[in-house]
Amino acid sequence: MSKFTIERESDPAGEATVRAELAFDDEGSGPAILLLHGYPFNRTMWREQVDALKRLHRVVAVDLRGHGESEVTDGVVTMEDMARDIKALLDRLGINRVAIAGLSMGGYVALEFCHIFPTSVRAVILADTRAQADTEEAKANRAVRIEKALHEGMAAIADAMLPKLLTPETMSHRPELVERIRKMMTTTSPRGAAAALRGMARRQDFRSFVSRILAPTLLLVGRLDQITPVEDSEFMHREIGGSRLEIIQGAGHVSNLERPQQFNKALLSFLSEIEV
Repeated sequence: MSKFTIERESDPAGEATVRAELAFDDEGSGPAILLLHGYPFNRTMWREQVDALKRLHRVVAVDLRGHGESEVTDGVVTMEDMARDIKALLDRLGINRVAIAGLSMGGYVALEFCHIFPTSVRAVILADTRAQADTEEAKANRAVRIEKALHEGMAAIADAMLPKLLTPETMSHRPELVERIRKMMTTTSPRGAAAALRGMARRQDFRSFVSRILAPTLLLVGRLDQITPVEDSEFMHREIGGSRLEIIQGAGHVSNLERPQQFNKALLSFLSEIEV
């Protein structure tokens, strides 16, 4: 694990300076791929993907602001903030172009990165995520979860989310995976979770933008995803020219964890084709 302290101007006028410390892993060599986790997880959710990728790729897995071992910021951390954090990290690592992979919230950050830094994107992998912004109902639900996180703690968030994240089969028969995911959630800072929830509620609607993504794109989604269902990925597949859609059977919202072999097979196949 390494840490990088970001210090950058938060706006073009330079009226404010952003400082934050990001934790990340940087393994392997070859074409670079960046892995962005979902909410309220951390970079360890990509363990199986890092192991599969690092033989042929340089793999950077990062804890987004407020999660894992990265610094917590109060208030609001927007998807743009996270995307700019990531660009600063990549610049520090000397990575000019990257395949960027994001799951759920990580997908929102990946889309923002593609929007702001299109020339830095070699390929895009969007897993169990969506292009559209929050509805008013979704924003209200996030506000409720903010209060729950801050006043009841992350155990309450985990207990409410787990049945929606995972399939009934996983909940019943894979206690070790359930506990692994629950631990990631309960060790997330409530303040960091709240800041990310506020940022997700404010994110842009990218439905009209995704058709302008020119980089090779892979869409992955669990067949049983309750949070960002298959229809969300099918929409992006229709809009992004030449994109590939892989539906992971028997998986819910964290398809990379529930079905890592299928997920990795699709990911490695996609990367091998674009790197020929």
